[in-house]
Amino acid sequence: MNSNTLVKAKQVTKIYKTGKVEVQALRGVDIEFNKGDFVAIVGPSGSGKTTLLNLIGALDVVTDGDLIVLDNDICKMSRHQRADMRLNLIGFVFQAYNLVPVLTAKENVEFVLELQGAGKQRSKRAKIVLGQLGLEEFSHRRPNELSGGQQQCVAIARAVAAEPKLVLADEPTANLDGENAEILLKMMRDLNENLGITFIFSTHDPRVVDYAHRVVTLVDGRIDKDIMKNPTTPSQNSQVLEN
Repeated sequence: MNSNTLVKAKQVTKIYKTGKVEVQALRGVDIEFNKGDFVAIVGPSGSGKTTLLNLIGALDVVTDGDLIVLDNDICKMSRHQRADMRLNLIGFVFQAYNLVPVLTAKENVEFVLELQGAGKQRSKRAKIVLGQLGLEEFSHRRPNELSGGQQQCVAIARAVAAEPKLVLADEPTANLDGENAEILLKMMRDLNENLGITFIFSTHDPRVVDYAHRVVTLVDGRIDKDIMKNPTTPSQNSQVLEN
């Protein structure tokens, strides 16, 4: 595998079974993501976008094929090894936020840092990241005291606070208005360009596609298109993607 390659999938298949019913979410996917990529994965609902992110993030295991992530063969790792990789190397942004309800916004951001043993620096880091997203005044509120968009921003702050090597974001702007989506995307692109953090998004949002340097289209569990873009300033005009 090329030293610049962060993720390599070869003939990756994922089948979900419910009783006697089988659903083939991915059908022999071949793809590579490199260090420093800023990629949007697009496609119709049910095309396999979230499934692909879950496999890359070691939240699920492939049914067939090979998957290498951060020099680790996911198929050969134990559950403990996968958990350790997720904690220390990968940041996650989920559609459902997955914030800890009894913790404040700041404590949620600090949570991964504490698990990593960041010590006293975790409070300072959490404060900085929340400030970048305009959430410092809400840092002592719990998730049920925040709007959906604010909860999503806290989830994103938690994902990037530890400066992981890879961030996987599932519809990160779905609940954000235009202004907050712009703030979020600029911050993530700055982390990408200045710290080399790789970002892989699944999205229907043309704003995310505008910022992406590369756009991968999934259709029916297969790669349909893989297009490199010039990393220029996002355009002001975008067509709405297929829902």
